[in-house]
Amino acid sequence: MDPSQAGALAFYILSALFFNSFVIIFVVTVLLAALDFWVVKNVSGRILVGLRWWNEINDLGESVWKFESLDQESLARMNKKDSWLFWWTLYITAVAWIVLGIFSLIRFQADYCLIVGVCLTLSIANIVGFTKCRKDAKKQFQQFASQTIASRVSSTIQSAFSVV
Repeated sequence: MDPSQAGALAFYILSALFFNSFVIIFVVTVLLAALDFWVVKNVSGRILVGLRWWNEINDLGESVWKFESLDQESLARMNKKDSWLFWWTLYITAVAWIVLGIFSLIRFQADYCLIVGVCLTLSIANIVGFTKCRKDAKKQFQQFASQTIASRVSSTIQSAFSVV
């Protein structure tokens, strides 16, 4: 698990032992979760799976997803274990926040559900962003492959008719 992810989860879980202030627990946990969000989105995703995503608002006020990925050759050279670890960590972190949210509900601690909600939202945003980015990378590869095949076939046909 990414250290920043472990940091937010560990602080949230252990904070009850050291602090009585909800405000301190909220601020520190959300800051750690925001740090995790940024690190995963901009550093870990790029290094471990060769993907990066962001969302922009265009001039019409519409939300536009933007994706970056390494070329297929570079992606093929990436360590499969790192990729596996990255994807599982994304999902396990979200599941951990869901479990902590259920515990907060069972203990009737609605204020702690707010912390969990913020952290879960950040985790899910990374899951959605990287999933869309991975699908976009696959689509771009398929388009590139079909264009390459089509141009090879076209050049082969042209050369065959130019000989005649």
